[in-house]
Amino acid sequence: MENIYDVLKQRDLIKQITFEDEFESISKSEKFAVYLGIDPTADSIHIGHFIPLMMMSYFQKCGHTPILLIGGGTAFIGDPSGKTDMRKMLSKEDISKNVDNIIKQVSRFISFDGDNAAIIVNNGDWILDLNYMDFIRTYGVYFNVNRMLDAECFKQRMEKGLTFFELNYMLMQSYDFLHLFEEKGCKVQIGGDDQWSNMLAGVDLIRKIHKNGSFCITCPLLLNSEGKKMGKTVNGALWLDAKKTSPYEFYQYWRNIGDTEVYDVLRMLTYLPMDEVKKLSSLKDEQINEAKKIAAFEITKLIHGEEEAKMAEDASNALFGGSGDLSSMPTTKVDCANISILDAIILTNIAPSKGQARTLIAQRWYIFK
Repeated sequence: MENIYDVLKQRDLIKQITFEDEFESISKSEKFAVYLGIDPTADSIHIGHFIPLMMMSYFQKCGHTPILLIGGGTAFIGDPSGKTDMRKMLSKEDISKNVDNIIKQVSRFISFDGDNAAIIVNNGDWILDLNYMDFIRTYGVYFNVNRMLDAECFKQRMEKGLTFFELNYMLMQSYDFLHLFEEKGCKVQIGGDDQWSNMLAGVDLIRKIHKNGSFCITCPLLLNSEGKKMGKTVNGALWLDAKKTSPYEFYQYWRNIGDTEVYDVLRMLTYLPMDEVKKLSSLKDEQINEAKKIAAFEITKLIHGEEEAKMAEDASNALFGGSGDLSSMPTTKVDCANISILDAIILTNIAPSKGQARTLIAQRWYIFK
């Protein structure tokens, strides 16, 4: 069985890590629990959750036990990281519905069977019943407000005014890690790079109380050739829910990535061996399109299953290669014979408004590359 530190380094999946030498050492001698937290602020996870989930799946493949923490408690606050405005507060009913949907989606990445079967926990089980005065008295003394306000996760919110309500998010997430450390033997938290400040606070809290044994690792962001986050479509986020982003649209997104993006997409979002990743990403000119087709198929298969991936591939081949099946391609029935291109774009949900439709046309954008 491979060593998790070596796997993550080989695929360049470590952006930041605490106590790296110590982590490398224990990863070679111990099997431990590792957790990833997802707040159920939407009824689906999106491409931003993809890389941390892939990282978690590699931990499981290397013999460690994944803990998926659903933030049924912290969702009542909302993570202020990277936000300029306060998040919308959700009802208990909305949070419960979102939790059920997210659990179904993550089962594509991690297994709930076997010796190191994944565990699902909901921090609402321990956070919502906390006595606030007892909590602040016991754990608040470990947090320095000056350091908290310097944290990257709060900077954008500081521009409009960070509420005390939101400031508590870091304390609650840190307490999550402490709780899992004490109750489940969890030593590692993983997450996106935008969570670095919150994760550091958790490691710091555990080490102040228990002196050692905790680590956090962030994964890199998936960026396009312009240095912007990948996963944004004309209609918004690239969702993993087929009802929000169809398997065909999902497939086409990855089929149309830039040549320079192939390497990062293959190494971060597929299980292909690195030798094959390097071989495919080194292809030039027209041949690189074959690598993009493989990337699109592998990623769609992972998220939507092999059958849906095959149908999306067939529809793409039928449109652009002259062979295949068009039946799985999304269609919209138009009742009127005469319709403007602007109205057609809006009717088919390619753009939400005529203003955005005009922008797409001005940029000589077209639906299928």
